[in-house]
Amino acid sequence: MKHIIDAENKKLGRVASEAAVILMGKNSPTYRKDREGTDTVEIKNASKLSIDLRKMEQKEYQNFSGYPSGLKIISMPKMIEKKGYSELLKIAIYGMVPGNRLRAKTMKRLTIAE
Repeated sequence: MKHIIDAENKKLGRVASEAAVILMGKNSPTYRKDREGTDTVEIKNASKLSIDLRKMEQKEYQNFSGYPSGLKIISMPKMIEKKGYSELLKIAIYGMVPGNRLRAKTMKRLTIAE
């Protein structure tokens, strides 16, 4: 089943948690944590998310290469400028989905439209 979430004037975390629950299959009566869900999620109007000014200033995304001095820190406005609002949603949903073998398959069923 295909679910469409309209992100216009909604908070980032609320949209991400709603999408994560659907992707994991927790909203269906046949939910099993060792099985992949069957529903797909499409998020529309990602660029119209409601993000507080304080979060825009304080939120940072970290990436570590594994090498000495390989820590890269990117602020939220730079992330939006570089990769767009869809990347913010992907990172948030990725963190809410359990980190097991099903995570990659689960994330493939997510589509985000700016």
